Amino acid sequence: MRQILTQLKNCEIVLVASHTYPDGDAIGSLLAMGLALDSLGKTVTIYNESPIPAVYKFLPSIDRITSRMDMHAGYDTAVILDCGDMERLGASFAATAAKTPVLVNIDHHVTNTGFGDLQLVDTQACASAEIVYRLIKGLDVPISTAMAAAIYTGIFTDTGSFRFSNTNRAAFAICQEMVETGVDPWTVSRHVYGTYSLGRIKLLNLALDTIELARDGKVSMMTLTQAMLRETGTQPEDADGLINYARGIEDVKLAILIQQKPNGREIAGGPAPYHVSLRSDGSIDVADLAATFGGGGHASAAGFDVAQTTLPELKAAILRLTGDL
Repeated sequence: MRQILTQLKNCEIVLVASHTYPDGDAIGSLLAMGLALDSLGKTVTIYNESPIPAVYKFLPSIDRITSRMDMHAGYDTAVILDCGDMERLGASFAATAAKTPVLVNIDHHVTNTGFGDLQLVDTQACASAEIVYRLIKGLDVPISTAMAAAIYTGIFTDTGSFRFSNTNRAAFAICQEMVETGVDPWTVSRHVYGTYSLGRIKLLNLALDTIELARDGKVSMMTLTQAMLRETGTQPEDADGLINYARGIEDVKLAILIQQKPNGREIAGGPAPYHVSLRSDGSIDVADLAATFGGGGHASAAGFDVAQTTLPELKAAILRLTGDL
C-alpha cells in the first residue's frame, strides 16, 4: 500500500478506470478515487467505456466520468479499480495502457490476475470502495460529500444493501462515517432500488418471461436480447440488477443472466456476443464457473463474456458445468 500511496502522491497526469458494464462498486470506487486525486491537484481523467446506469446518475459529480480517453494526454499513471483483468476495461483501453509507465491494480476479486506494476488486491474487503476509502485516508485527503456518496454507494450496492455474505464490520463503520459526512441513506436507497423508468419496468417484464429453471429448480436462467432493448426503448445499462429477480426464486442456488451484446449484424437465432452474469446463494463458487469461460469475480457474484455463439449452445455449455447441483 505504501508504494501505491507514494505513486499516487507523485503522479501528475493520471487515468482512473473501472470495468465495462459497471456496477455500483465500480462507479463508486472510480468516482471517489478520481475526485480524491483531483483534490490533490492532479490532472485526472475518470474513465469508463460503458454508459453509466441511470440509477447512479444521482451521484454528485457523476458527469466527471467520461467514455473518452485523450490518447495524447501523456498519462504517467493508470489506476485500475474493481477489475479482475485488463480485458474487462474494454477494447479501447489496451493502446493507452501500453503507453502508460505505471499501472496500479486495486481490487477485491479473488480471480484478479495480478496485472499491473503495483497491486493492492484485498479479497477480504467488502468492496473495492472499502480499499479506495483506505487509500484516500492514506493520502490525507478530506472526504467531500461527493466522495462520501460514491464510497457509500459502492459498499451499499456490493453488499446487496448489507445482505450479502461479504458484509463485514468495515462496511458498517465506513458507511456510518460517510453518513456523518453528509450522505443520506434514504436518498441512495431510493435511487438505486426504488426509482425505475417505465422502459425499465417493461424490460423487466420481458426478461421475467424468459426465465427457465433447470437442475430440479436449483438453476434459473434469464435472457436479455437487443430486440428487447429496442422494444422498450432502454439501454444495456438498464439491465443492472435484473438478475436479482432470478436469484430470488425459491430453491434457486445459481442465477444466470445472459445478455446479448450489440454486434452490428444481428441475425435471429444466429451467433452473437454475450455477457453472462452469475449469482449464487453462497453454496456455489461462481468465480470458478466464470473462470472456465475466461471471466472472474467473487464466489457469489461473477461474470464473463463470450465472443460469438448461439443462445442454445451457450445455455447448454453453462448447464454442463452445473451437473453436480
